[in-house]
Amino acid sequence: MGKIIKGPTTRELMQQLATESEGMGVNDRREFLRKGIASASGLAALGMAGSLSANEAMLNPTNLPPNEPSWGRMLGHGVVEYPYGQPSKFESHVVRRTVPWLTAESISSISMTPLQDLKGIITPNGLVFERYHAGVPQINPQEHRLIIHGMVERPLIFTMEDLMRFPSVSQIKFLECPANGGMEWRGTQMEALQFTHGMLSCCEWTGVPLRVLLEEAGVKPEGKWILAEGADGAHMSRSIPIEKALDDVIVVYAQNGEMLRPEQGYPLRLVNPGWEGNTSIKWLRRLEVGDQPWYHREETSKYTDLMADGRARKFTFVQECNSVITSPCPENPITSSGLIEIEGIAWSGRGTIKRVDISFDGGVSWTPANLKGLVLEKALTRFSLVTKWDGQPWLLQARAVDDTGYVQPTLKQLREARGVESIYHKNAIHTWQVLNTGEVKNVQIS
Repeated sequence: MGKIIKGPTTRELMQQLATESEGMGVNDRREFLRKGIASASGLAALGMAGSLSANEAMLNPTNLPPNEPSWGRMLGHGVVEYPYGQPSKFESHVVRRTVPWLTAESISSISMTPLQDLKGIITPNGLVFERYHAGVPQINPQEHRLIIHGMVERPLIFTMEDLMRFPSVSQIKFLECPANGGMEWRGTQMEALQFTHGMLSCCEWTGVPLRVLLEEAGVKPEGKWILAEGADGAHMSRSIPIEKALDDVIVVYAQNGEMLRPEQGYPLRLVNPGWEGNTSIKWLRRLEVGDQPWYHREETSKYTDLMADGRARKFTFVQECNSVITSPCPENPITSSGLIEIEGIAWSGRGTIKRVDISFDGGVSWTPANLKGLVLEKALTRFSLVTKWDGQPWLLQARAVDDTGYVQPTLKQLREARGVESIYHKNAIHTWQVLNTGEVKNVQIS
């Protein structure tokens, strides 16, 4: 991005044109304004009106006031032209993205949610991050079954129809891969919010509380753990303590008001609120009750936290309190001086976000931000702060605090406890460097 030239804003240009056109006849006034708008667009294209965005510079002046825009002079498409609605073509850039070098095969890889483009706390179904271990199975729901067995009084097999006859619950919860941000333990690698934090989504999940199904089966007193297994080619599985299984885990069949999509576990998955996304097993086919954890692949060679002394922590289930600024960020630079709104998201797997502070000087001083909209347990929470930017450089940070009193750590604090060889649970305070041009860089400071 080039240097910002402080010229007149679009509003100022329009006001100037309107004033100068006073007293003209209707036809003369329209022609004057049309030429004036075209001239303003031309200045922007030449970089002479730096406050105009690149998109504004490419506008068709004939669609701008006082003209009647082209779309107001024709008929649009009718109903069921698109039986399942699609976003506007002007939002085609808002998609999931991946980093090709992360994995050798796309069937065992991950894509990231475009957090920089989202509003509110709900992630649309088509933008929820993906994580596969053997690709996406295409499962016929009429042939799918959920088995509950092991240390239970009554082993059970449920059809989808059986499960949907139980009273349902709907809850808004975030889902996060524990490797979110894991590529940057040693240093910065990604110049994009989507790649530093995009393994994160938040949805309304609908299904049956797991405790209801376990009560139907009758867990024996010696039953202390649950093995959840998926029906994908990897038979993805994780051990879950019985206390969590009987608390807030949901056996889910719907997401944001519609049935699960194949990439999100259709027709059935677990949602394990606040815990590692890896424990929210997709394409759920089996729940086995046992007296100890199974120590399968995903909880031995994977999803353990390597410490500085070489030992590894196991069963670090909870996604700790975290936050990140979504605007400005590398994908959303500052394009003009004056009042701007600093925006971001915060979340905690232990409970509810209570406070978010923002620093402009790399953590030397902090200013309280405002929490916006819904503030829910184990869900994304929006925050914002209105301030003024006049070209000064910033080291921009957000720091979240949850209702347990947990304070999001600095990168230095996290590295002192964990070293730099880990992959998972990187929830350190993140720093964006805002240059005097408005450009935003990903940097790391203590």
